[in-house]
Amino acid sequence: MQLSLEGQTLGKYRILEPLGRGGMARVYRAYHPQLDRYVAIKVLRPDLVEEEDFPTRFQREARHVATLRHANIVQIFDSDVEGDLYYMVMELLEGDTLKARLNDYRVRGERMPWGEIVRILLDVLDGLDYAHSEGMVHRDIKPANIMLTKRGQAVIGDFGIARMVGGTRYTLSGALMGTVSYIAPEQGLEGESDARSDLYSLGIVFYEMLTQHPPFEGDTPLAILMKHVSDPLPLPRQIDPEIPEAFERIVLKALAKRAEDRYQSAAEMAQALRDAAREAGIALVDRISQPLSFTTRDAPAEHVTVISGAARQKLQDAGFADDATDITLGKRLAVAQETGTQNPRGPQARNKEKPERAPREERKGVGRAIFTALMLVTTYNLLAVMFSGITRWKLYTNGWPIQLLVGGIGLCIIMITTRNRWLLIPVGIIIGNGIIFSYYAVTHNWELWEFFWPLEPILIMITLGITIYWPFRGQDDSKIVQSIGSALAIASFALSGLVALAAIIAP
Repeated sequence: MQLSLEGQTLGKYRILEPLGRGGMARVYRAYHPQLDRYVAIKVLRPDLVEEEDFPTRFQREARHVATLRHANIVQIFDSDVEGDLYYMVMELLEGDTLKARLNDYRVRGERMPWGEIVRILLDVLDGLDYAHSEGMVHRDIKPANIMLTKRGQAVIGDFGIARMVGGTRYTLSGALMGTVSYIAPEQGLEGESDARSDLYSLGIVFYEMLTQHPPFEGDTPLAILMKHVSDPLPLPRQIDPEIPEAFERIVLKALAKRAEDRYQSAAEMAQALRDAAREAGIALVDRISQPLSFTTRDAPAEHVTVISGAARQKLQDAGFADDATDITLGKRLAVAQETGTQNPRGPQARNKEKPERAPREERKGVGRAIFTALMLVTTYNLLAVMFSGITRWKLYTNGWPIQLLVGGIGLCIIMITTRNRWLLIPVGIIIGNGIIFSYYAVTHNWELWEFFWPLEPILIMITLGITIYWPFRGQDDSKIVQSIGSALAIASFALSGLVALAAIIAP
């Protein structure tokens, strides 16, 4: 573990105070006496630079990053090594990170203004467009790496760090995975990354700015990564209908699973964003508003929001701040794949309480749904027996398919509660048979069965087909499952009433 360098001298620089720390480095505020200039120094963790080719890679990447000259990219002044400490010297920016700004809005229960969202994204896209034209891919775009300065600009930090530490490839068996919540599918699984991978990561940032949280979350890094690869994107406007439709289109294209389906350049995405803002009637602001608060007295580098008590309860997911780049994630994911555990946990996760297999309230809800379904079937049978005994109603002779419909309603209740689309298979087959046999039981046209029996395999194939090849990809599964379950339950209840009436008045 790297000790604090506060008060020491590193090369020509006097270390004054720590400004922050992440998964790959610590950042200090420092002073250059000859130039009379305050700077920020990023010192890489010593345990990350043990590879034999690291010194060569560090020098190469540091030189490359130092050539970048753009208003929306943090300027690198110098880089050097002292003992086992590899460090980069960069301009000291006053402001806070986008991550801190979003945290502040979450705590306040507010949303960043549309115009500021567009301004931030356009600044980042301008910086990325320049860097990509110079052959540099960031590989770790996330809110914590986007500074919002007092000059009213969004500035990208940490260019080159990911490549320095992780080498040239970023696979499951390699060292670096980046920040898994913001990583592109091809970067996570295949180790391939280019300009379009950065645009995917920025698309995740855009999604979070619109909805207050990233689109894919899970208990383990591998679970999140696999959602990037295969899960449909929850639509932003289903989360918040006030989000402009034009913005949603930008997100959908930026977060396409295949790189060739995304924006092919930062300039293309920037133009699409300007067009979307114009379509939505959103005026572009010239500069970003001042940071909401600061933490250091003289030259703050990152605002730190203390979230506790009632403020913490306002957050949908208090773990949103755990987005430090994890350079050991790749190796742990590889081990997880080999062992089948799918639970690679790093130092941060080891200190967290092990999550329950299912939230307690959710388990209670499922239990209540199953109990309700059983009580529904039991109650119907008791009432049918009672009324059949004291009347001449032929509920069992002519109305026996009601048993299937009532059973289907019970399964619909469980389906609505669990939001599990796979329950559509038994629900569809049981209710479908209830409909088919209701016709025969009421009309007594059993001679038609020899012509209509193929309805059975057709019903099964349709139900299996819809469930397996789910046609609602890219939409909120849970809401659609609940809507389908509710519709089937209402239809079954109405048909049960009609069959019961037919059985009662039958001669």
